[in-house]
Amino acid sequence: MEYFVHPTAEVSEKAKIGKGTKIWHQAQVREGAVIGENCNLGKGVYVDFDVKIGSNVKIQNYVSIYHGVEIEDDVFIGPAATFTNDKHPRSWLWDDSRLCYTKIKKGASIGANATIVCGTTIGEYAMVAAGAVVTKDVPPHGLVMGVPAKLVGFVCECGEKLDENFKCPACGKEYPELKKYKELIR
Repeated sequence: MEYFVHPTAEVSEKAKIGKGTKIWHQAQVREGAVIGENCNLGKGVYVDFDVKIGSNVKIQNYVSIYHGVEIEDDVFIGPAATFTNDKHPRSWLWDDSRLCYTKIKKGASIGANATIVCGTTIGEYAMVAAGAVVTKDVPPHGLVMGVPAKLVGFVCECGEKLDENFKCPACGKEYPELKKYKELIR
């Protein structure tokens, strides 16, 4: 096997797991799930059927990723972050017509205990603060926080908050293409 599965984890034989991936204590990966290379799934992570996860993704303890969620490469998901897949949930009603999709784009970071309401897209290298409740799309490099989450600024690929000129004070990289989103800041 080219990946590691802890003895207490449950991984379907019908899941595809990439080389170098580690699946830790009491995690569950269901049928049809596709997980890329060099991922790390912490204790108690649940990956529902047909979920797609890119490479180099780190998913901290007790995150549940439900059917309809797609995660691209290089994403970080903090402990106990929550994803949903039905905007109008009822325990007695469920079929794929109720499924609502969510996409987490390359390099995004989602803080601990954040909730991502289905039907949203988290843009490339965006950052969702711990405890935030995301109800709308987050633009590329957007920094959102609060309940409901509001855009408060932008972050560099390195994770540092950009200054008012869309320049990173840490590495010096500039992002003039983000100026079109400036009016969205609250």
